[in-house]
Amino acid sequence: MTRLDELTLGQRPAGRTLMTADWLLAYHGDGHCLVPRGELVIEGSEVIFAGYRFDGEVARRIDFGSALISPGLIDLDALSDIDTYVLVTDNQPGWAKGRIWPRSYVECGPYEMYSQEELAFQKKFAFGLSLLNGVTTAAPIASLYYREWGETVAEFDAAADAAGQLGLRVFLSPAYRSGGVVLEAPGKIVPMFDEARGLAGLDDAIAFIERQHGRYGGLVNGMLAPDRVETCTLALLQRTMDAARDLDCRVRLHMAQGKLELDTMHQLHGVSGPRWMANHGLLSQRLVAPHATYASAEDLELYADNGVSIAHSPLVSARMGSTLNSFAACKKLGINVGMATDTSPPDMVMNLLMGLVACRISEKASDSVWSRDLYDAATLGGAKALGRSDIGRLAPRARADIAVFRLDDPYMTPTIDPITTLVLGGSGKVTQAVFVDGRLSMRDGKLAGFDIRAARERAQRQFEGLVAKYPDRSWQHPPMSELFAPSYPVLT
Repeated sequence: MTRLDELTLGQRPAGRTLMTADWLLAYHGDGHCLVPRGELVIEGSEVIFAGYRFDGEVARRIDFGSALISPGLIDLDALSDIDTYVLVTDNQPGWAKGRIWPRSYVECGPYEMYSQEELAFQKKFAFGLSLLNGVTTAAPIASLYYREWGETVAEFDAAADAAGQLGLRVFLSPAYRSGGVVLEAPGKIVPMFDEARGLAGLDDAIAFIERQHGRYGGLVNGMLAPDRVETCTLALLQRTMDAARDLDCRVRLHMAQGKLELDTMHQLHGVSGPRWMANHGLLSQRLVAPHATYASAEDLELYADNGVSIAHSPLVSARMGSTLNSFAACKKLGINVGMATDTSPPDMVMNLLMGLVACRISEKASDSVWSRDLYDAATLGGAKALGRSDIGRLAPRARADIAVFRLDDPYMTPTIDPITTLVLGGSGKVTQAVFVDGRLSMRDGKLAGFDIRAARERAQRQFEGLVAKYPDRSWQHPPMSELFAPSYPVLT
């Protein structure tokens, strides 16, 4: 029997590796099934067996004991910066706390609040956190509030290298937009546009995908990422969907996610974002749409009719008072739902519990959704949204993207069903090991060539430097002490 620590972190073990544990989640027929003391065999970058007993020869056997061997989790909206949304959680309203550019800031000229080195670092740091939480496939998302306009090619070249070096499967390209909103007076928010800038951003994203797609043995994949439906012109989205067809890639567009968006879309176009897209023939199965918490019944019908996938981020949505209405309703309509975190830490397991709770509250029924439904969304649903049938499952010829979750954590309840136990009592912290494309990318909280603890200290310093600049882009430029008050008085 080989110990896990005998494998070289960051490398793919030579020959066949057999893994076993108390539970294996294998793909059989048309869905997942649990195999007690099941065996998973990988060779190179692929799964060659997932079932009860493998009769062939293997180079090594690893027994994880009280654990679940699972397909790696898929995060369709994986935060790739240092989370600034936490600043808004207890500091409201957002427009007064630096979440919307005031006119004075726009007239002075928006500037990049991070250096290129800092932008590259935060991508790598975020990718490392994804691996620590059992995520093997991530579609990065970052805030544009502290950017000059959109994301840059340089930072995404660095992001592609970071993903390849750490061993994370990614779908990405620089985010772009042709507009935004400006704060003219307290509560008065108006749109502004620069279509040429948006089209230039799209050109950069296309060139990035043409150059980067397929690198690192297929770990780097293209995805077009226009910012939000209300920040894009019709021409930009038409050209985006045309480019996605030519590149054969997916498009992620934030839509039906908030009141400000809904109000802006009605001001600009007289209809909701999904209705506007449908009116112009822009909804398709290539589209992945976070978060749908403000989607009407008509909007959801449009998603169902056109094959649009929803990226469901229940934790970050519920934290700000909204929910998908509902996960169960979307599934009944036939909408494909994948999971996302969109916050830090990128704890997908925590999001599965929040998704379960939010759906049952929304439906006012304890039998409206089961743990397995959320788990399917985090694996099979994410794979379908990305147009892939070789990830999100453990079956012969699938990619060897694997997450191993401990089931003997003392904070968790005893196990009769590993999925229910993990969803109801687990967290990303019980992730013991992660393999991506057959490579051991994470083991016991350690990553190849990247000290995550030292990175956490650097992230704290970088975050403090960013927050110190918030008065520049906040209404009437108040001091930090007024922007972000502590939860309780601080004694000095």
